[in-house]
Amino acid sequence: MSKKYVYYFGKTKAEGDAKMKNLLGGKGANLAEMVRLGFPVPPGFTISTEVCKYYYDHGEKYPEELVGEVKAAMEMLEKETGKGFGSAERPLLVSVRSGAAISMPGMMDTILNLGLNNETVKGLINESGNPRFCYDAYRRFLQMFGDVVLKIEHSEFEKALSSVKKEKGVKLDTELDATDMEEVVKRYLEVYKKAGKEFPQDPWEQLWMATNAVFGSWMNERAIKYRALNGVKEGDLLGTAVNVCTMVFGNTGDDSGTGVAFTRDPNTGEKKLYGEYLPNAQGEDVVAGIRTPYPMTKLHEINPAVYDQLLDIFEKLEKHYRDMQDIEFTVEHGTLYLLQTRNGKRTPYASVKIAVDLAKEGLITKEEAVMRVTPDHIETLLHPYFTKETLESAEKLAKGIAASPGAASGVIAFDPETAERMVRDEGKMVILVRPETSPEDIAGMAAAQGILTSTGGKTSHAAVVARGMGKTCIVGCEAVEVDEHAKEMKVNGKILKEGDWLSIDGTTGEVFMGKLDSVKPQGLEGPLAEVLGWADEIRRLGVRTNADTPKDASIARGFGAEGIGLTRTEHMFFQEDRIFAMRQMITSSTLEQRKKALSKLLPMQEDDFYGIFKAMEGYPVTIRLLDPPLHEFLPKEDEDIRDLAKEMGMGYDELKATIEELHEFNPMMGFRGCRLAVVYPEIAEMQTRAIIGAAIKLVKEGMNVIPEIMIPLIIELEELKYVKAIIVKAADEMIREAGVDLVYKVGTMIEVPRAALTADEIAREAEFFSFGTNDLTQMTFGFSRDDYGKFVGHYLEKGILPTDPFQKLDRVGVGQLVKMGTEKGRSTRPDLKVGICGEHGGEPSSVEFCHLVGLNYVSCSPYRVPIARLAAAQAVIKNR
Repeated sequence: MSKKYVYYFGKTKAEGDAKMKNLLGGKGANLAEMVRLGFPVPPGFTISTEVCKYYYDHGEKYPEELVGEVKAAMEMLEKETGKGFGSAERPLLVSVRSGAAISMPGMMDTILNLGLNNETVKGLINESGNPRFCYDAYRRFLQMFGDVVLKIEHSEFEKALSSVKKEKGVKLDTELDATDMEEVVKRYLEVYKKAGKEFPQDPWEQLWMATNAVFGSWMNERAIKYRALNGVKEGDLLGTAVNVCTMVFGNTGDDSGTGVAFTRDPNTGEKKLYGEYLPNAQGEDVVAGIRTPYPMTKLHEINPAVYDQLLDIFEKLEKHYRDMQDIEFTVEHGTLYLLQTRNGKRTPYASVKIAVDLAKEGLITKEEAVMRVTPDHIETLLHPYFTKETLESAEKLAKGIAASPGAASGVIAFDPETAERMVRDEGKMVILVRPETSPEDIAGMAAAQGILTSTGGKTSHAAVVARGMGKTCIVGCEAVEVDEHAKEMKVNGKILKEGDWLSIDGTTGEVFMGKLDSVKPQGLEGPLAEVLGWADEIRRLGVRTNADTPKDASIARGFGAEGIGLTRTEHMFFQEDRIFAMRQMITSSTLEQRKKALSKLLPMQEDDFYGIFKAMEGYPVTIRLLDPPLHEFLPKEDEDIRDLAKEMGMGYDELKATIEELHEFNPMMGFRGCRLAVVYPEIAEMQTRAIIGAAIKLVKEGMNVIPEIMIPLIIELEELKYVKAIIVKAADEMIREAGVDLVYKVGTMIEVPRAALTADEIAREAEFFSFGTNDLTQMTFGFSRDDYGKFVGHYLEKGILPTDPFQKLDRVGVGQLVKMGTEKGRSTRPDLKVGICGEHGGEPSSVEFCHLVGLNYVSCSPYRVPIARLAAAQAVIKNR
């Protein structure tokens, strides 16, 4: 049996249905489905997406059978309509529209009124008795065909139309009469001649040329870019279908019109009719903004019967498709025709509300509702944003890499100290602009509304910390040249100075001049809280947060975190009242000096842990011992070095040499993590005393505290035993002396490949594992997250890497280490608790992988906790 390429839909039969979107495209499949449902649809036929694939695979040629199938379908169309394609008496006019399996609005080409020529237009006039309408339809067809098919400049047709309006002394197209429109047609035909093109008078030639153009538009620049932006890879879809549909006209008088309507409000999700209607008009008039449409109530005034018919159809369509529908319709001389239905585009808030409401109405299940909410919906709802209207009037300066979503406006500060001062002393909102950020900038970043850097990638320091804080952030904005000494930035020919207003959109990566007003998100109230509650009923993975302060812990708990998977103690040392003592400790030449400095830090750390434990009462809190290399805490400026040397009783040169000696060329490797505790065990002892001391205080206050002490960067069992012994000795001694009942655990981060490979041995001492996937990715790939701008971006662009491994967990390599490490660890300790605490903990694909390999929990930044909750539930549903 030969392959079928053309599928008919009309009163006599519908050869397709809604399940055939891959073959018929969304538009064709839904037109066929509406015919099956008995709704009024202009008859037509669909040339399948397989023809599009064949067209490109065979050098823009068609299968031999196609011509015969199209002719047979056209004969069926002629029989059903009682009109003839190319007939000079009762001409059949058609639209030729694209339609892929996914909705790609405005990306591909459409031609209306096809079949008109110098003879058929006369037949249309005789049939309709409305010459103005007929010549208007002809001139629209000439313009569309010339623009889309023959690539004649659109502006040339506009010039010809304008010249006729000028001669007539009118401003609007609607003010031209039949004679004027006939003159426009003549001038449009002259445009063809001037362009060296010939307008085909043969309707069949028009049809095949238009079909070529629609298939050709599948690979136009805007369609390719749209698919790329929406994560559709070339080859995922066969191509576009071509829908040839009988023309119906809404511009034949006051009893005709056109409209677009949604079965629910696409902005709020409210269950009410939302749409517009324009009497005596074609659909393009609405889209082009030539005339202002009316609310749908206008149709009720003009034709209550058609309005009621539409309401009935809308309700039936929504129930049938089990989703909000976006419907295009035309009324021709009081008769209703449906031109399209599809699942309507909606705002993130409306998406969540509609999903929840449909579940409550019994149209979908709770599981389906959870699957209809996306991480992008949640991300948008949790961050402030600029409205579309605000952005349309804004002055765009540049575009960088969108690193942390949201909208932020503030005055520019070029260093963290200034940012802090502006916020603290002057009550200003600040955008911190830096070439890049370092851990030392943390206070300024915390004070700022948003962060903009000229270098770095999506997982650079600025990006990671900003997401953890819920700060809007753009990185890698190469157009921005920062001059820190002159305190100014140059961007695309403009110079902005400290104190000038700047606005950044962390969702799109766009940078704007001046102050833009943002809208606050809905947060975890209403429908979002409800759907995440359903997700919690479904998921098996626990969701914790990465939090370094009581405030972060409280925010995360409000977002549904079930504990802390990572508290980074180093961030606590950068505060102004602590950094000096930390530097004293690092540069001490004797154990006595070091212990003296540590004794200053101990109560400060204990206070921090007290606040975090209290905020997370009843939930486990995993605290990582000091991890980064010591040189990151040391001063860089000569003046700061002199001050520290004086305090320490050291010479400037001696201290400078110490700082240089401690410097790590690759700060992600070398003298850091548990190696610090091996060389300086007193550091681990101090941190243990601070952790256990805070826990004991809260236990005495009657609170439930679950401390988990995590040793970073382990490579060897003996190394873990050495550091664990320091922790256990200090902790047990304190608990015994306090006379309290306190259970704590000691575990490790698996972030070096060797640790994953020897996890069965390491599990003899470790009571839990937490995979630090940022470092594990770096050490597996051999490059860091800050290499994005140097070469990783090129690897992604050229398809060498499918995704950024610091954004989405590499299942093939890094993922196998996680899987192996988990299995090996549990072979020694079956009840081993395992999680991840890298940035991957809030990325949906990575969360799904953690579910598949049987981890206990994921941990992510506070503002990604709701996303992880959703992703964990979706992983269960998808993999049942």
